[in-house]
Amino acid sequence: MTIREIAEQCLRDEAQTILDLIPYLDEQFDHAVELMLQCKGKVILTGVGKSGHVGAKIAATLSSTGTPAFFANPLDIYHGDLGVITPNDLVIAISHSGNTDDLLRFIPYLIEDKVPLIGMTSNTNSLLARYCTCHIYIRVSDEACPLNLAPTNSTTATLAMGDALACALIERRHFKASDFARFHPGGTLGKVLLTRAADVMRSDDLPVMPPSLPLGEVILRVSAGRLGLCVALDENERIIGIITDGDLRRAMQSLKDKFLTTPVSEAMSHNPKCVLPDTKITEIQDIMQRNKIHTVLVTNEDHHLLGVVDHFSCMF
Repeated sequence: MTIREIAEQCLRDEAQTILDLIPYLDEQFDHAVELMLQCKGKVILTGVGKSGHVGAKIAATLSSTGTPAFFANPLDIYHGDLGVITPNDLVIAISHSGNTDDLLRFIPYLIEDKVPLIGMTSNTNSLLARYCTCHIYIRVSDEACPLNLAPTNSTTATLAMGDALACALIERRHFKASDFARFHPGGTLGKVLLTRAADVMRSDDLPVMPPSLPLGEVILRVSAGRLGLCVALDENERIIGIITDGDLRRAMQSLKDKFLTTPVSEAMSHNPKCVLPDTKITEIQDIMQRNKIHTVLVTNEDHHLLGVVDHFSCMF
């Protein structure tokens, strides 16, 4: 086999292994999700070797999606760190064989303290499967490794099952994108989800006009404002309309020689899209997409103009 053929076979094997897990999503999986929902403390992942690496990733995914979790090495737990586990916690132990000595050693302590234990193994007859509170079966017939030795299918399947748990918990907790952003404040995602209209709006030298202004003069204000629009305000400085470059072009075509003297009130849109300063950028992006527009106006509760957010302000 060529190098690419070997790589392709590996990917096919691992993909099929994940698909083969679907029939084994049973009441034990449901029980595990309920246990994690009811947990008042932390979810502690543990495992040896490659299972430990997978456990650390699952713990990170859970923590970022509303389920406080961390990874603990079973050797550290057994040699002095057992006190980190409290009766309010829950332990997820990962072992391909389910008979790993380093995991089995502290199970009696969990049973004695009535700490719920979820086992994730490929062996339903293992000691871990027998003594855990509930068992998630990671069915793996063989490894993708050409020698059938290196953990490949087994680690991929376990990782995928951990993601399945996290996704189920996201739905059950009604976890939202804004919640996710709170756990990821440093990245672009967090910035997009947490940024408000007030953070990006232009508020200086806004192009405004009275509704009686002739369209000939409106063109000059739109050009000077460099936003491609002008906002009409009434005598109380409340927003009553908006005109854009596109509106002006259409008015030129329809009004012809009357264009220059026609008041803007006859060509402007009377119901511009407005948002409050605390409106999230994600919501503004949705408004723009749904209405096929490039700008929204930012107002206070009295409908006074505070600023303008355009399409480019929403790009990160």
